[in-house]
Amino acid sequence: MVCVSLDERYPVDFLKKLHDIDFAEIRMDRMALAPEDIADIFSQPVMLIATCRPGELDNQKRKAYLIAAIEAGAKYVDVEVELDIVSKREIMKSAVSKGCKVIISFHDFDNTPGDEKLKQIAALCFSEGADIVKIACKANSVMDSARLVGLLGQEDFRNRLIMVGMGEEGKITRIIGPLLGSPFTYASIAEGMQTADGQIEKARLEKIMGLFKNG
Repeated sequence: MVCVSLDERYPVDFLKKLHDIDFAEIRMDRMALAPEDIADIFSQPVMLIATCRPGELDNQKRKAYLIAAIEAGAKYVDVEVELDIVSKREIMKSAVSKGCKVIISFHDFDNTPGDEKLKQIAALCFSEGADIVKIACKANSVMDSARLVGLLGQEDFRNRLIMVGMGEEGKITRIIGPLLGSPFTYASIAEGMQTADGQIEKARLEKIMGLFKNG
């Protein structure tokens, strides 16, 4: 599966009418949303991931956004592993009550840790109750991407881990992840509309994945 990531460049009215999109991540941290906006967006019959990264909004506002999205019908909620334990538990409790799957994510925007550190991070996220773990790291070399892909060979993580190599060197991870057991990968709707470094446009990504899969 390919999930398109949508941010503040897409008007709220567009986000409320995702007729031609079946799976999307909504980057709420970059948006000014009223409660009714969140309700309208996440009540659609579309698989949506509620994401609200640290930075623009304080933790209370982020928690409120995520819980509102869960209550409205989000299929997934993305919670950073470093979020304080009280907020994390509140969000996860809401998710469990609504049948919303929890993604616990780790990001390193500068480097890719070593093999053992990556395994420890993934194991920690699962131990905290993640349905799916997302590990996104800046890939500064082919070897960085190889280490990330290697996580998919861990039996304990199989079909429950998404690994993303950010940057040009990491693009290969976005292509082969789902082919090697990741539940899904992330893409942009169109060229130039990426929400993360190295993200590939959806139609192009699906074409490349098809070539890998079908030979």
